[in-house]
Amino acid sequence: MSSRVTPSAPPLPLSPKRRFLTALLGGRPDRLPVGNVVSNATMELMQATGAWFPQAHLDAQCMAALAAGGHEILGFDTVMPVFSVTQEVAALGCEMDWGRKDMMPGTHSQPFAQAAHFPIPPGWMEAPSIQTVLQAITLLRRQLGDRAVIVGKVMGPWSLSYHMMGVENFLICTIEEPDRARRCLEALTPVPVAFAQAQMQAGADIICLADHATGGMVSPQAYQELLLPIHRKIVPQFGGPVVLHCCGNTTDRVHLFAQTGIDGYHLESQVDLPTARQATQGKMRLLGNISNTRVLLSGTPEQVLAVSRTAIAAGIDILSPECAVPLTVTIRNLQALVQAAEM
Repeated sequence: MSSRVTPSAPPLPLSPKRRFLTALLGGRPDRLPVGNVVSNATMELMQATGAWFPQAHLDAQCMAALAAGGHEILGFDTVMPVFSVTQEVAALGCEMDWGRKDMMPGTHSQPFAQAAHFPIPPGWMEAPSIQTVLQAITLLRRQLGDRAVIVGKVMGPWSLSYHMMGVENFLICTIEEPDRARRCLEALTPVPVAFAQAQMQAGADIICLADHATGGMVSPQAYQELLLPIHRKIVPQFGGPVVLHCCGNTTDRVHLFAQTGIDGYHLESQVDLPTARQATQGKMRLLGNISNTRVLLSGTPEQVLAVSRTAIAAGIDILSPECAVPLTVTIRNLQALVQAAEM
């Protein structure tokens, strides 16, 4: 009597949320996820959603509507409502220029530029720039919480120091006055912890820790001595999965990032992907690394598809733009990332 093997049914497709989280936490999703843990805002997406800068930085309904377009229009598995890098420093005392529809916000002052002590303003969590993010996450949770991954974002103490002290001033300080730099970092360390915890409570699924100890500006040794101990300390306190974003060519410090306890690293196209995979040794997933300037901004959808296939073949775990998307990138080019993952 012969036995007949019944072919197994193909796996059921996962929801975008389950697909992304499965990949981020080391599982095997039904296909490669696509998402971004930093801004997807573009002029075309603002037009399509009716949600524009600068209102989207300080109005929760507008912020949530623009963020939702990342899933509903682009097709990404994520939504990311924090479009600027200035929400926290606005609450900490920087004078702000909230930009315009074709320009990101910026700061006009550095409260810690000459400071020897670094006081954090009481009640900073109640500032409009902070409350807008928390309210937008709550709205997105109600609207898309069972469908897409809601990404919260905090600026790490190194990035906060850039704004509060000035980039050049802070970098010089790390060399000439390292004790002062350490005091600044330590004073600012509670800020991302408190903001991350509040975003998780509001409904975020994961947190992006954006901390720009950037390749080309900061040595691996400086990262290891000044920032790595802080990252090890704060990551477990966030209350959920954490993805680190750090710009530039960080190939020489990816192995250090893998020691922080993060679940994923969002890397730029300058990072050598095979080297990064070997350096992480399965300790964290890799997200990225499609070039904004060479591919998404200047290329065609067909070129986006070709470069995405190369990244997939090289072992990227989650396909993503390498950083915050330039405002003039087309919707078609961003949708091509999803098309590449679906092939």
